[in-house]
Amino acid sequence: MGITSATRHKPSGKAETSAAATARPHLPQGTGRQRAATQGTDLQRERILQAAAQLFAAQGYANTTMAQIVRALGMTKPFVYYYFRDKQEIFETLSWRPAVDCFTALDFAAGDPRRASEKVLEGIERLIRATIAHHPCAFFPYREPQVYRPEYIAAQKKLAHHFYDLLCPLLEEARRDGDLDFEETKITALAACSLPGFLYSWYRPNGRLSPDEVATELTKLASRVIGLRSPD
Repeated sequence: MGITSATRHKPSGKAETSAAATARPHLPQGTGRQRAATQGTDLQRERILQAAAQLFAAQGYANTTMAQIVRALGMTKPFVYYYFRDKQEIFETLSWRPAVDCFTALDFAAGDPRRASEKVLEGIERLIRATIAHHPCAFFPYREPQVYRPEYIAAQKKLAHHFYDLLCPLLEEARRDGDLDFEETKITALAACSLPGFLYSWYRPNGRLSPDEVATELTKLASRVIGLRSPD
């Protein structure tokens, strides 16, 4: 999801997998005139987001204007500005949803009794599937990283750190269990999770492989990167 830097961590015998262990940041808010969300306003926001997502995906951020978004909706500019400050806020809102889904992929219930290797594999698969499910918005940070405000980048980095602070200890625990074979923890984590990052350059929802098949293949490749050992 764009930012994949892992934080430094100390090897730990027990990975903290509680979602409450790390406070997740919220998307920095804009200055649209809307003050309270209702079911009706949520639907209108979704209309705007969906129309904008298609335009951003087809022609890029710089070539998309608020006037084009308004025209695609068949509405007026005040209607859009009621919900969003500008097109940057729309772009960041579209990007934030996949960031949260991807970087909370390891938020398992506290006390989950499964082996660390099982959690690692499921978490990486969740990340991959979330990236695909959020096409095309999940690819915006890879295509146009220069668009985002410093506040947004800081919030996304905090999410990424949350993810890797869970993944790296789990990898080391699985290695101690004899389930994984790798050398450098940080490099292994980044390499395995970078696989879906290349999707933006070639993935097409209507391609030869279905989204599910793409996710399955990438998960298999990731299992090789982390050195998953075959059961005896």
